[in-house]
Amino acid sequence: MRFLKIQHTVFVDDSRDLTEAEYHRLLDAAKRKKDSRLYHVMLAICTTGIRVSELSFLTVEALHKGKAEIRMKGKIRTILLTKELCRKLNAYAKEKGIRTGYLFCTRTGKPLDRSNICHDMKKLCRAARVNPEKVFPHNLRHLFAKCYYAIKKNLAYLADILGHASVDTTRIYVAMGTREHERTLQRMHLIS
Repeated sequence: MRFLKIQHTVFVDDSRDLTEAEYHRLLDAAKRKKDSRLYHVMLAICTTGIRVSELSFLTVEALHKGKAEIRMKGKIRTILLTKELCRKLNAYAKEKGIRTGYLFCTRTGKPLDRSNICHDMKKLCRAARVNPEKVFPHNLRHLFAKCYYAIKKNLAYLADILGHASVDTTRIYVAMGTREHERTLQRMHLIS
């Protein structure tokens, strides 16, 4: 008996990938609904690539340093916060009266969890004209990875930023969609 080796997927299903345009429509919908916390949570995840479970490391103190130190599973990873992101998050903290500690927490002061954020994001889908199946916090992380890779083209470096132990995991994040793959094939101009 011989076993078949199955090659990993070369491209991903477009119906699951969140586009930059859809992300911006979600941000706009959060603004229109005056959901400042959700707007800034989505902004923070998508501009840093952090996991939802790492949001608790985004503190007022981290903003002052311009970086967040993620300490999990015995490892430390530094996430740089751009000046523009710090400016927006500082304005948010001021608006909410947050002087120290967590930027994003529940009414009881506990860090937000995945279900809180996912539930709130799903409420934006209709207003943002985005398929609800594409809208979940981890997809913001995937969008960060795709955008970063499009500029930097360094899978190993991106794996470090995302906190992946293996570039194989990161490769999944940056796999191109079927439409993008088709456009690339068209640009090759190999059919005469």
